[in-house]
Amino acid sequence: MKEVRLNGAKMVDKAATHAYLKRKLTLPGYYGNNLDALWDCLSTDFVQKKIIIHKPEAMIKNLGSYGEAIIKLFKEVAEENKYIEVHVDNHTNEN
Repeated sequence: MKEVRLNGAKMVDKAATHAYLKRKLTLPGYYGNNLDALWDCLSTDFVQKKIIIHKPEAMIKNLGSYGEAIIKLFKEVAEENKYIEVHVDNHTNEN
Protein backbone atom coordinates (compact mmCIF):
# COMPACT_ATOMS: atom_id res chain seq x y z
CA MET A 1 0.00 0.00 0.00
CA LYS A 2 1.33 3.40 -0.97
CA GLU A 3 1.48 5.90 1.90
CA VAL A 4 1.05 9.60 1.15
CA ARG A 5 1.77 12.11 3.90
CA LEU A 6 0.22 15.54 3.48
CA ASN A 7 1.39 18.49 5.55
CA GLY A 8 -1.46 20.92 6.22
CA ALA A 9 1.03 23.70 6.92
CA LYS A 10 2.06 23.66 3.26
CA MET A 11 -1.50 24.42 2.17
CA VAL A 12 -1.40 28.20 2.52
CA ASP A 13 -3.84 29.25 -0.20
CA LYS A 14 -6.01 27.52 -2.82
CA ALA A 15 -3.43 27.65 -5.63
CA ALA A 16 -0.61 26.35 -3.44
CA THR A 17 -2.88 23.69 -2.00
CA HIS A 18 -3.91 22.25 -5.34
CA ALA A 19 -0.34 22.36 -6.69
CA TYR A 20 0.82 20.52 -3.55
CA LEU A 21 -1.98 17.93 -3.76
CA LYS A 22 -1.32 17.38 -7.45
CA ARG A 23 2.36 16.68 -6.76
CA LYS A 24 1.93 14.60 -3.60
CA LEU A 25 -1.00 12.51 -4.89
CA THR A 26 0.43 12.22 -8.42
CA LEU A 27 -2.74 13.62 -9.95
CA PRO A 28 -3.02 13.71 -13.75
CA GLY A 29 -2.03 16.71 -15.87
CA TYR A 30 -5.65 17.51 -16.59
CA TYR A 31 -6.43 17.88 -12.85
CA GLY A 32 -8.71 20.91 -12.56
CA ASN A 33 -7.33 22.43 -9.33
CA ASN A 34 -10.65 22.43 -7.48
CA LEU A 35 -12.58 20.21 -5.07
CA ASP A 36 -14.75 18.61 -7.77
CA ALA A 37 -11.65 17.60 -9.70
CA LEU A 38 -10.02 16.27 -6.52
CA TRP A 39 -13.12 14.17 -5.82
CA ASP A 40 -13.18 12.88 -9.40
CA CYS A 41 -9.52 11.86 -9.30
CA LEU A 42 -9.62 10.22 -5.88
CA SER A 43 -12.96 8.48 -6.25
CA THR A 44 -11.72 6.74 -9.41
CA ASP A 45 -8.21 5.97 -8.12
CA PHE A 46 -7.86 2.21 -7.86
CA VAL A 47 -4.31 2.17 -6.49
CA GLN A 48 -4.42 1.24 -2.83
CA LYS A 49 -3.14 4.11 -0.70
CA LYS A 50 -3.16 5.48 2.79
CA ILE A 51 -3.36 9.27 2.98
CA ILE A 52 -2.23 10.80 6.25
CA ILE A 53 -3.04 14.46 6.84
CA HIS A 54 -0.62 16.06 9.30
CA LYS A 55 -1.22 19.50 10.80
CA PRO A 56 -4.84 19.82 9.66
CA GLU A 57 -5.25 22.73 12.07
CA ALA A 58 -2.69 24.72 10.06
CA MET A 59 -4.59 24.01 6.85
CA ILE A 60 -7.85 25.18 8.45
CA LYS A 61 -6.12 28.28 9.84
CA ASN A 62 -4.78 29.14 6.37
CA LEU A 63 -7.80 28.15 4.27
CA GLY A 64 -10.74 28.46 6.65
CA SER A 65 -13.86 26.63 5.50
CA TYR A 66 -12.06 25.53 2.31
CA GLY A 67 -9.56 23.62 4.46
CA GLU A 68 -12.42 22.01 6.36
CA ALA A 69 -14.02 21.06 3.03
CA ILE A 70 -10.80 19.38 1.87
CA ILE A 71 -10.63 17.26 5.03
CA LYS A 72 -14.30 16.36 4.66
CA LEU A 73 -13.72 15.41 1.01
CA PHE A 74 -10.84 13.09 1.93
CA LYS A 75 -12.95 11.38 4.60
CA GLU A 76 -15.91 10.97 2.24
CA VAL A 77 -13.75 9.63 -0.57
CA ALA A 78 -12.36 7.03 1.83
CA GLU A 79 -15.92 5.90 2.57
CA GLU A 80 -16.73 5.64 -1.16
CA ASN A 81 -13.49 4.18 -2.51
CA LYS A 82 -12.23 1.02 -0.81
CA TYR A 83 -8.72 1.66 -2.18
CA ILE A 84 -8.30 4.93 -0.27
CA GLU A 85 -7.67 5.07 3.48
CA VAL A 86 -7.48 8.46 5.21
CA HIS A 87 -6.10 9.41 8.62
CA VAL A 88 -6.16 12.90 10.07
CA ASP A 89 -3.32 13.36 12.55
CA ASN A 90 -3.50 16.32 14.91
CA HIS A 91 -0.45 15.36 16.96
CA THR A 92 2.73 15.30 14.89
CA ASN A 93 5.70 17.42 13.95
CA GLU A 94 5.90 15.99 10.43
CA ASN A 95 7.42 18.26 7.75
